[in-house]
Amino acid sequence: MKTKALIFAAAALASAACSTNKPQPVAQDPASNAPVRSERAQSSIEHTLENKPQQPAANAPGGGGGWTRGGNPIDTKAFDAAIAAAEKDLKAKPNDAAAKTAAAEAYFKRGFALTEARQYAAALGDLRKAQKIDPTHAEAKKWETEIIGIYQMMKKEYPKPGEEPAPLPFNG
Repeated sequence: MKTKALIFAAAALASAACSTNKPQPVAQDPASNAPVRSERAQSSIEHTLENKPQQPAANAPGGGGGWTRGGNPIDTKAFDAAIAAAEKDLKAKPNDAAAKTAAAEAYFKRGFALTEARQYAAALGDLRKAQKIDPTHAEAKKWETEIIGIYQMMKKEYPKPGEEPAPLPFNG
């Protein structure tokens, strides 16, 4: 099961990496009824990421590392509300074990949802926050390790602690 999840996640990350260029609109030449393209023809070598420098994420502090932000935008409002409520409770009772568990679980749930949406860089941030609040949160540690393994398998940098981006904006 772990292998299937890792293979699926690696394929998803590869797919996201290959879809960074948006398709160009094609105009129609009314005289000849043939499509007119504004871009030049490219070879398949130009589409590969091999032997090309990695671009830093646009939102990484100070330019960040060579990781890229990607995935599918999802609605995180319910997760955000749960995190805000858990953070409020934790701030009121910083030594309460139940408040710590609830806050860690709220971050984990959003991190897991972001992982399923292939927003791996943002998911790392939430998984790390869950572990910071509750260092014994085994699932958060497991998924952080899985995501880092995916990045390493693909020979790509991953966000270091503190440079994880926010989730992609959702317009739905």
